[in-house]
Amino acid sequence: MVAFKPESVSEALEITDLACRRGGRLLFDGLSARVAPGGALLLVGPNGTGKSSLLRLLAGLLPAAAGSVSFGGRRAFAGHDVALKPRQTLGAELAHWARLDGGLALVPGALAAMNLAPLADVPCRMLSSGQKRRAAIARVIAAGADLWLLDEPTAGLDTASAGLLATAMAAHRAAGGIVVAAVHGDIGLDGAAVLRLG
Repeated sequence: MVAFKPESVSEALEITDLACRRGGRLLFDGLSARVAPGGALLLVGPNGTGKSSLLRLLAGLLPAAAGSVSFGGRRAFAGHDVALKPRQTLGAELAHWARLDGGLALVPGALAAMNLAPLADVPCRMLSSGQKRRAAIARVIAAGADLWLLDEPTAGLDTASAGLLATAMAAHRAAGGIVVAAVHGDIGLDGAAVLRLG
């Protein structure tokens, strides 16, 4: 098992009375949760109830309509869109993002964890949708962040790749990291708390 050690997780993720409004519509309000280091939180609920918006809010990409989010560590987000430059090789793309996140040391392990090392020299335009999804997860791993925010991370993954994700999440949590994921089913996050929206 490859270990992904966050730099320092010294506190829990605290969500207090959180509300989100998008397009003039209140998606949710009064949401509260606490996730300790090594913990996980599953966001469940029908489509359109604000799971993706909550992840973006936790990532700092959206403002809260009310309430607060407290977390002192680093965050990494993998949404539905996989931002890969078509002409760049997969290895170069991951290295680019890892440099922005503070270093390259975790890139080889991230590629290996998601079984992408053989594709490091392949242009991103040649990757299948499942390979692109694995690349998005590898980018999160390579960021070295304390908090992983994953939006339906098993979408487009085959059984073997979903198993790689489950192993990576377990290693991250064992090192004190936190995982928050929007899901529509089991993704292999044992002992995760559940926050229902809608």
